[in-house]
Amino acid sequence: MEVKIGVKGAARELALESNESPEAVTAAVQAALAADEGLLILEDEKGHKIVVVADQLAYVEIGEQIERRVGFGTM
Repeated sequence: MEVKIGVKGAARELALESNESPEAVTAAVQAALAADEGLLILEDEKGHKIVVVADQLAYVEIGEQIERRVGFGTM
């Protein structure tokens, strides 16, 4: 699943592919926003951890992974 994170004051968004379910990512975002001085910690499919201070979150976009096709074949 693809997750895009907008950070206040940053020109580019953070994007990662995660093996977590959309519900798990939503729960992690809600927990980070509810906690005092919370941190949003997500792990991508390669095992890298992304840590963002919850106060700096502008948005979190959670979407399904889109299969990228190459070529001109009809399917």
